[in-house]
Amino acid sequence: MSKIYTLGELAGFINGKVHGNSDFAISGVAPFESATVKDICLAKSKEYLNKIPLCPSKAFIVPEVPDFEGINFIVHPNPYAAFARIVSLFHPLEKKEAMIHANANIGSSFSYGKNVYVGACCVIGDNVVLGDDVYIYPNTTIGDNVVIGNNSRIYPGVVIYPETEIGSRVIIHSGTVIGCDGFGFAPDAGSWIKINHLGRVIINDDCEIGASNTIDRGTFGNTVIGKCVKTDNQVHIAHNVEIGDNTILVAQSGVAGSTKIGRNCIIAGKAGISGHLKIGDFVIVGPMTGVTGNIKDGNVVSGIPEMPHKLWLKVSNILGRLPDLRKKVFLIEKRLESIEKKKNAE
Repeated sequence: MSKIYTLGELAGFINGKVHGNSDFAISGVAPFESATVKDICLAKSKEYLNKIPLCPSKAFIVPEVPDFEGINFIVHPNPYAAFARIVSLFHPLEKKEAMIHANANIGSSFSYGKNVYVGACCVIGDNVVLGDDVYIYPNTTIGDNVVIGNNSRIYPGVVIYPETEIGSRVIIHSGTVIGCDGFGFAPDAGSWIKINHLGRVIINDDCEIGASNTIDRGTFGNTVIGKCVKTDNQVHIAHNVEIGDNTILVAQSGVAGSTKIGRNCIIAGKAGISGHLKIGDFVIVGPMTGVTGNIKDGNVVSGIPEMPHKLWLKVSNILGRLPDLRKKVFLIEKRLESIEKKKNAE
């Protein structure tokens, strides 16, 4: 049974300010469509603020106090983030009792901290080190000499190659492969010679890696994922890539080898970034963008190849009219040819 919090307790947890009854009891969180009287809802924008009278809930997290009577509010400058923290109170991550399953295959010199869970059919190599409160879910494979920090969770079916280093409070979702060789082959007389990859993958604290990601080990140096990086499902990060702190990569985006991406960037869905580039801090790469050159700090780019987003909006606005414009150009050319012929005849 979930715990009941007062509005005042929730406001204290998120450093918000109550407008209404601080003792109003909250038993859960819910969207507008399914909320009950005792649920707290998020009204993060004017669109939702206008819908408050239509919702059964009597408690909302808002950026400003709307003029409705009989309703309670927590005001917060970032209501979306505040709501996320409250959701974690009512629905915390799963807790498991410490256990090394009898069916797990454990290598030599395995070292682990307090409250560690290793599920059924896991394979853990030699010299692996796990911190406190680490969960390794079933059917996960962890290679030799891997280090995983405190409070990290590795969900079922993840494969972590040898020598990988993972920080604290990291979440890795199912189907992800970390530390496989990059796509490195040297051409030789019409054939290809494999380049053995000797580097590692280093994932820093507070990262979340989505399902079915592939993060390649470095060729000679390391592939480095900065602190608090978040990747969506089906993201590919190639060998020797470096990603700065607080950057996010959305579904099906890919980064080619040896590219460096700065801090606080957003790489939108299906964007592709070529290799050996430098992407600055606070850069936004729009969806399905093909990046072929370096991007300076703070720029927003879209299109193929990448261009300033405002220019891309103009270009995309013209694309649908290109067939008609082409016809008009042909007509103009014919008229000019006809005028030229008349002049020559005279």
